Amino acid sequence: MRRISAVFIASCVVLIAVSIGAVLYLGFNLDASTSAMVALAALTGMALFNSVSNRLRDRTDLGDQIADLSRGTADLARQVAEISRRINTAEAKIASPTYRARAANDPLATEIGELGALVKQIAQTVASHAAALQKQGALSVRPAISAAKPEPTRPVESPLTIAGNDVIPGAERFRGLSRDSVADLISKAVDANRIDLYLQPIVTLPQRKVRYYEAVSRLRTEDGDIVPAGDFIDVAESVGLMPKIDNLAGFRCVQVTRRLLLKSRDVGLFCNVSAASLTDALMFRQFLDFMDANRALASSLMFEFTQEAYRNFGPIEHESLAALAERGFRFSMDHVTDLHMEPNELASRSFRFLKVPARLLLNKTTANQSDIDPEDLADLMARSGIDLIAERIETETTVVDLLDYDVRFGQGFLFSPPRPVRAEALQRNGDASKPGVNESPGALLAVS
Repeated sequence: MRRISAVFIASCVVLIAVSIGAVLYLGFNLDASTSAMVALAALTGMALFNSVSNRLRDRTDLGDQIADLSRGTADLARQVAEISRRINTAEAKIASPTYRARAANDPLATEIGELGALVKQIAQTVASHAAALQKQGALSVRPAISAAKPEPTRPVESPLTIAGNDVIPGAERFRGLSRDSVADLISKAVDANRIDLYLQPIVTLPQRKVRYYEAVSRLRTEDGDIVPAGDFIDVAESVGLMPKIDNLAGFRCVQVTRRLLLKSRDVGLFCNVSAASLTDALMFRQFLDFMDANRALASSLMFEFTQEAYRNFGPIEHESLAALAERGFRFSMDHVTDLHMEPNELASRSFRFLKVPARLLLNKTTANQSDIDPEDLADLMARSGIDLIAERIETETTVVDLLDYDVRFGQGFLFSPPRPVRAEALQRNGDASKPGVNESPGALLAVS
């Protein structure tokens, strides 16, 4: 650019000098030699002036650059001095015996703190068990042989409930009744709004801080008995009542989620949904419209499906999942019976949680028969953005073993059984069966 400017200025100078000579020769009638001499003198003067001007300008620019360089050198010298001072301080600190002892003991102190917390929790559990044993010992006059009596078979929960091992009074309430009679009782319970909601916490490991809750459904009979879902879900599915039950549970889960968020923004809720609800066009449209109106809760409300149901999903079910995923909702898989799965496929369908029974994770036989080593499951799922939750945890030993598998979340009766939600927490204008989209939060939940 500067070369072009120099050529342009030189051309202008020559043109001006020639013009001066021509004016003197033609306008003032000077002879050609005199006009040429004057033109040459003018050319020389303008060239000298341009050269001196350029030199002065270059000197000014060079002075500014030297000043900038001096300031930069001074800043660099100060930075080097500061770095040298910090290095000397660090070397002196590292060389001190106190620092070396502290650096060696800090990890050990952290481990000791965590072990202390676990020991304290174990001591509390042992104390509660000892108190229970004392109470039983004070009341028992039965022969010692009665202690060997086998435990009753524990019910297996269905997709709408926690996969727990609880034995609830009235669990066999429908035994001896025909399927039609049971279906009629269930239908009346649904119409009378006697499908109650229970919550079981999901905690972080090893801190045991409540991070999520899972919504569990229980049927309440006219006599007040509480029936777990394992006793009525199969019949409800066969007579087509599951979409209606899931809709009611979904409405209540939205209400519960709002109240949980009033206490902490870091708490979420898992809501079980059956495959039948995804294929019922009318019920799912109502369900989808309600969730669309409450999409602000999408980050805190997760829908849960069983592994068996997911494997039987067809185009309609996957389309329903995609509709919920478009509204920001995420999914969870529970009732896992084997580890034959593709994490990337689950992640692509918006599954962000995987619940695996603790016994399945710790079973060495399962590890040999599975596509995925249970010890690598948490890390493998985390790479796809899926959190692993160990469920059905009942002993402290199980917790200690799970920590070696890098499991971050746990659920089970060791931490807390499912607890009922207060009735007033689900009511709006006196009607719990008609939750509103914009209701104001009320009473808190009866959970611990």
